[in-house]
Amino acid sequence: MNTTSNNIANANTFGFKESRAEFGDVYSASIFSNAKTTTGSGVQTSIVAQQFHEGSSIYTNNPLDLRIIGNGYFAVANDKLATQSNVLTRNGAFHLDKNNNMVNSEGQYLLGYNVDTETGQVSSFEPKSLQVPDQFGQPRASENINIGLNLPAGDAAKDPALFNAEDPDTYNKAMSATIFDSLGQPYKLTTYYVKDNVTPNKWAVYYSATDAAGEKSLSLTTGEFINATGHVGHSVEFNSDGSVSNLNGGQPLTTIALGANGAGLEMNGADGTQALTINFNEPTQYASPFEMHKFNENGATTGYLAKVDIDPKGTIMATYSNGENIALGRVAMVRVSNQQGLSQAGNTQWKVTQQSGAAVWGEAMQGAFGQVKSGTIEQSNIDMTQELVDLITAQRNFQANSRALEVNNEMQQTILQIR
Repeated sequence: MNTTSNNIANANTFGFKESRAEFGDVYSASIFSNAKTTTGSGVQTSIVAQQFHEGSSIYTNNPLDLRIIGNGYFAVANDKLATQSNVLTRNGAFHLDKNNNMVNSEGQYLLGYNVDTETGQVSSFEPKSLQVPDQFGQPRASENINIGLNLPAGDAAKDPALFNAEDPDTYNKAMSATIFDSLGQPYKLTTYYVKDNVTPNKWAVYYSATDAAGEKSLSLTTGEFINATGHVGHSVEFNSDGSVSNLNGGQPLTTIALGANGAGLEMNGADGTQALTINFNEPTQYASPFEMHKFNENGATTGYLAKVDIDPKGTIMATYSNGENIALGRVAMVRVSNQQGLSQAGNTQWKVTQQSGAAVWGEAMQGAFGQVKSGTIEQSNIDMTQELVDLITAQRNFQANSRALEVNNEMQQTILQIR
């Protein structure tokens, strides 16, 4: 009854595993007794065994709430510097503490692995505490601009020498992106495309940069086209099949400095010698509309945490306000060969013992490990209906045993009173 009552009491405890009392009969005999007529001496509890089948799911709006679908346990530690002293749990209710560490309600640190920020693969299987920084990265000045696009072959030709960024009639198309200086200050970079009215399949490209004071011309160090104000642009030539044949006559596509001695941007103490290198990625000229399928740069400003996602492999992906998506780590998974050998530690946690076998560390969706599901918590695996039935059954058994003892006592009293 105690086991059943404990199961019922923990019906709403996340990650709780029900217990089952297993009994054995008591039998004793001596060399002077007759084995054929000796009866048992009662019953005793052999073991209270936990049942490790999965519980149902409860869905939350917290991406740090995790559950394991399949085999495995989370590992948590009281000291993030002593991760070898850890316990196992299926309770995946985690949150961030004041230092942005992932912890449970007891303040224990969730353990995981370092990952390569570029590939997202585990770089070290040494368990460590997982942290989600609320700020990421130092400002990084833009250096490379990558452009991939299609220029429409049927557009009307114009005179590149008459290009004026303030007059839309002097160019065919324009597109903008944000660039950053060494302090993380943003500027708008605009590219203008003018179809040459002299040479077929040839386009002129001009650039400008915009600061708080307004738009300023951003010339290249070398270029074929120069408008009336001295703004230097470059050429893009195409073959008859629409593929690119020539970019700026083979000269590098490098802009002048952005600062006072170049384009004249107000950079407020940032590196004024910063220049941009333009890279065209297989531009085309087809009889289809203008399409910019790539326009990015490698700069960044300081980013602040905007969102956290955890994928089925347990990879923690943080999105920051500067557009950076960073893989911060991967949740560690642990399993043992004999779950019944685990020692209960309270708070729906278990310790590895000699009977359970050594802890096997790994990652989700690898080998025998299950997958991680974010925004979900595993409920207890208690079947309340069955537990209530077991409680009533135990009560009836107790009453029957009590009545048997009463009858035995009455029979003995009757025998003693015979004269």
